[in-house]
Amino acid sequence: MLIAHDLGTSGNKASLHSTDGACLATATASYPTRYAADTTSEQDPHDWWAAVVTTTHELLARTGTPGDRIEGICISGQMMGLVLLDADGVPLRPAMIWSDQRASAEAAELGARFGEDAAYRITGNRIAAPYTLPKLMWVRAHDPAAYERATAICAAKDYVNLRLTGRLATDRSDASHTGAYDLATGAWSPGLLDAAGVDAALWPEVLEATDVLGTLTPQAADELGLRAGTRVVTGGGDGPMAAVAAGCVTPDSPGYVCLGTSAWYACTTTAPLLDPERRTFNLGHVVPGLWTPTATTQTGAGSLQWAAQAFGDAPAEVSELIAAAAGVVAAEEDLFFLPYLIGERTPWWDPAASGVFVGLRMHHRRPHLTRAVLEGVGYSLALCMAPLRAGTAATGAVDVIGGGAASDTWLSLLADIWGVPVRRRSVTSQANSLGAAVTGLVGLGFAEFSLAPTLSTVEAEFEPGADAGAQPARLARFADAYRALRPWFAREAVR
Repeated sequence: MLIAHDLGTSGNKASLHSTDGACLATATASYPTRYAADTTSEQDPHDWWAAVVTTTHELLARTGTPGDRIEGICISGQMMGLVLLDADGVPLRPAMIWSDQRASAEAAELGARFGEDAAYRITGNRIAAPYTLPKLMWVRAHDPAAYERATAICAAKDYVNLRLTGRLATDRSDASHTGAYDLATGAWSPGLLDAAGVDAALWPEVLEATDVLGTLTPQAADELGLRAGTRVVTGGGDGPMAAVAAGCVTPDSPGYVCLGTSAWYACTTTAPLLDPERRTFNLGHVVPGLWTPTATTQTGAGSLQWAAQAFGDAPAEVSELIAAAAGVVAAEEDLFFLPYLIGERTPWWDPAASGVFVGLRMHHRRPHLTRAVLEGVGYSLALCMAPLRAGTAATGAVDVIGGGAASDTWLSLLADIWGVPVRRRSVTSQANSLGAAVTGLVGLGFAEFSLAPTLSTVEAEFEPGADAGAQPARLARFADAYRALRPWFAREAVR
């Protein structure tokens, strides 16, 4: 058996799997995020470790599994973060996670110094505040004491792997989403690191996600209730892990959307796919030799979670909000929501953008606002999909996974907005841990990636309806709303 962990934004989702990939049990442990008005998004890496320990014990206890029966561990982790470590591997400050955009000035400085187009050609990613390299520049400028004490940096899953094995390394998928990795050479870019003025010695070695990183140390084994010497597979970033869970493991696989806290559209290719407008980015796949070009909207199902908290004195259930929204309209009567609650990536790459309702009238109530949120995320994803579907063979149906995929109302609406069939796969809240499980089984020699598509099924398919014909014009109006507000966002950001 194998234990997979998914270090997400809100918590760790763990799952226990047999060697044929079947999921035997799941467990979840949450941890907090500190948000602040200056776009701070921080977590304590010790909380990640505590969540891994808690969920491991829960899985063993719930299934009555002896710890010595676990063959291996593999982890999926949130990407684009920054953990600074001292010489003993102890975090020096809170981790800046993917949604932290305080490094806007540093990203602009690096872009001016190195060249935006040149950086995109090397890394397959634009220079932007969410990436690890600008964040490291920010720490050097704003927390120089921590920077001077740091001997290494890493991503979320790499820190947990260090606690598991005593070895620090990253993988090709996480490396490719730092803004410092050369896609062609498979190494950290000396030119970018030099332009950023950061110490090249801080960056970890890069492995394949399927490589066995090491084995559990006696201390880690004791904390987890497992056997010392249990193998740990390197694992990868949550985006490529979701691709595995969606069965998107070959170039002819359907493109997919992960409708989680953030949301993205991605496909699988044999080479990076560079967009002339730099709207999209490229991730190394956890499948060796492949790539997963991706476009992301910062706040997907997270917009609904925000709405559930914001629309009333007591938090509402998301399912209740969606049910009420099914009977009303929004964009049809000129109500739009820009879901830019923590800035936006594709296609605008604007950390100053914020959430906005446009077109509010006296008769609008909570169901109308919820409907606008559902539609707004759909329009954002349509803008994400456009450059990738124009550049690949993935132009047919779109598979959807993640927590938001559980809603028939939302998927039907998305089919209208995107103008293509939308298929719900039987992978929702445990998508990334399933991807980690398959990756771990491949690394341990129990499976091939061809196993992935067999571990989920298409549960439902939604065809575009009568409203689909009106959607291109509404999408254009949605984009126009952002363009009209962009100068205001920029002015407010410098107040």
